[in-house]
Amino acid sequence: MPDLTKGKATICIVNYKTLEFIRLCLRSIRKFTGYPYKVIVVDNGSADPSLDYLKSLSWIHLIEADTNNDVSGGYSHARALDIGLENCDSEFFVSMHSDTFVTGENWLADLVGYFGSDERTACVGSGKVELEAKWRTILKKTTDFRTFKRKLLKVPDPLGKFRYYNRTICCLYRTDILRRENLAFLMDREKGLTAGKKLYFELVDRGYKTVELQPEVMSRYVIHLAHATQVVNPQEFTLRKKTRRKCHRLVNRVMSFEVIRSILEDDSLDA
Repeated sequence: MPDLTKGKATICIVNYKTLEFIRLCLRSIRKFTGYPYKVIVVDNGSADPSLDYLKSLSWIHLIEADTNNDVSGGYSHARALDIGLENCDSEFFVSMHSDTFVTGENWLADLVGYFGSDERTACVGSGKVELEAKWRTILKKTTDFRTFKRKLLKVPDPLGKFRYYNRTICCLYRTDILRRENLAFLMDREKGLTAGKKLYFELVDRGYKTVELQPEVMSRYVIHLAHATQVVNPQEFTLRKKTRRKCHRLVNRVMSFEVIRSILEDDSLDA
């Protein structure tokens, strides 16, 4: 294992056929990141223009993963994050989706700051980061009858399906703790848990401190387009028509933001 550099973060992004999004993600990192960092991109067998683009960048560490035995997108994503973690040489490890875009100045320094001085603080992140009006979020929560029914009937949740966890959309971890505890993003695959879910449960259950930021706090720093990889690859992923339409609307909205347009127009961010 490589030695860990204090005061530095490794940002790991998994790519699968998302040219426009991975370009925007990487450029936004380069534009807004002042804290010492390096970027690892793990490509999951894209074999398309997005891989060509990644190969053209000299400032990232590109790893092309062997995907011959993959059985699901979630499995591939978790395994790719583990590859990034194996190659991490910094105090902090940051998981980030290719459809997550940085928009806040000093975002990484601010998020690292939440670790404070307690070395048992293992993780800083948030739940879902949805770009919706606050009234829509409140309405969704107040009309979530399935959750209400589940709580009312005290339905058991032995696998933690409904348990909170900091999502890998944009999440920071203390690298030495993950290694010391032998934790990985691909855990309990047979139980169908998403990338990083079991890892987070283990951190909490083993007594480590975690910082759970409210989505509105995380949204000061990043924008996330949920399901974007699936939407741009409809031949490979199945999504409900409602979800697909919602994502298309969100993509069109985000791409019209001035900050996003300025990043996409600045080719110097690739150099």
